[in-house]
Amino acid sequence: MRRTLSVLVATVVAPCALVAQNVGSAPSDLAASAKRQLPALTETYKHLHRNPELSHHEEKTSAFVAGELRKLGYTVTERVGKYPDGSQAYGVVAMLQNGAGPRVLIRADMDALPVEEKTGLDYASKVRSTNAQGQDVGVMHACGHDIHMTVLLGAARELAERKSQWHGTLMLIGQPSEEMIDGSKAMLADGLYGRFGRPDFVVAEHDSNDVAAGSISIKGGPLLASSNGITVTMRGIGGHGSRPEAGKDPIVLAAEFVLVAQTIVSRQIDPQQPAVLTVGTIHGGTKNNIIPDEVQLGISLRTYSPAVRDAIIADIRRTAKGLAESYGIPEDRMPVVTLGESTPETFNDPALAERLRASAVAALGKGRVEEAKAVMGSEDVGLFTLDGKIPGVMYWLGAADASKLAESKKTGVSLPSLHSALFAPVYAPAIETGVTAMTAMALDLLK
Repeated sequence: MRRTLSVLVATVVAPCALVAQNVGSAPSDLAASAKRQLPALTETYKHLHRNPELSHHEEKTSAFVAGELRKLGYTVTERVGKYPDGSQAYGVVAMLQNGAGPRVLIRADMDALPVEEKTGLDYASKVRSTNAQGQDVGVMHACGHDIHMTVLLGAARELAERKSQWHGTLMLIGQPSEEMIDGSKAMLADGLYGRFGRPDFVVAEHDSNDVAAGSISIKGGPLLASSNGITVTMRGIGGHGSRPEAGKDPIVLAAEFVLVAQTIVSRQIDPQQPAVLTVGTIHGGTKNNIIPDEVQLGISLRTYSPAVRDAIIADIRRTAKGLAESYGIPEDRMPVVTLGESTPETFNDPALAERLRASAVAALGKGRVEEAKAVMGSEDVGLFTLDGKIPGVMYWLGAADASKLAESKKTGVSLPSLHSALFAPVYAPAIETGVTAMTAMALDLLK
């Protein structure tokens, strides 16, 4: 995920009845079975945690997931997905057919982050790799994708062993490159639904350090924001640092833009419309006595509304151009605004969310199913819903130590978040709860 998630279920619905049905197995049986799996799943989790791979490089991870699913009797296809440059993605699709009935897609993401782990755990990642910029970086599952894969494999076993309790088709997805929000797009571009069938439901999970391990949270409506990467190139006229009057300094121009851009959301957008504009990178210059020709600013934009998103992008263009004109930048050196990576908001179908909430309550108990809160983080799982044509739901799986979470809420001091080098989920109750909830939801949908 792009910022904060816990185990989340993204479920999409076709025109099936969305009235909650009784889960085909007693909740105590599901929970007890998940608990029996825990020792083996713990080994799986620690193996995945020790061996993370960056986005676009999930070769060994995808092979491991595919191999485990084959052992369970699934028909598995590897390397599903095509990126815009023509390179192959490491997507995994595992099918299990069990007569006529709904088709349920359950998704887990597989990639890790360029983060050097500092948890001190005995199973901590020590992996290093080269990132897209050619830098040597540490690699860590700092967003919980190792838990997502582990829960997927646990639920896959439960459902394979309970074929007498459901009918239809399971479509399990190991998705690459969620962190670059292009993995689901790559799989769809490679004909995912044409090759394997269009699902009636989509399910995914994500862990969260804002929910106690042993619980989940779920809601209908907006859950995660859209994300847009924007590059603003401020162009000037370079020269010697001792003679700034002879050129046009793009560093000063860029610095003012960063400050003025903070007023776009606070002064030009309805305060009841959530939006976040963050300038995350500034690159310019090579030496302290050289005025460069240009400076590049990297912006992350998060919104829930396409109209708000478009308005902010227009404001970014207008602000950059207006500042450049005020600095006397020549017309042929006006700023260039380039739109980069993007993913739509994640919207949970309200009726489906209530159905899955009922499934989770039946399996876990009412006290362990909370109302989720919308956040400004982003995910690309919503693309599997084909812009809401297949209604979807995402839920959070708790990963925080309950006592530490309570203390955090009391003191206002946040726990290490997703993407932190210190992120260490309480994996045992999270995995056990995730397998129980996901299995219960799938059994409910496969009627």
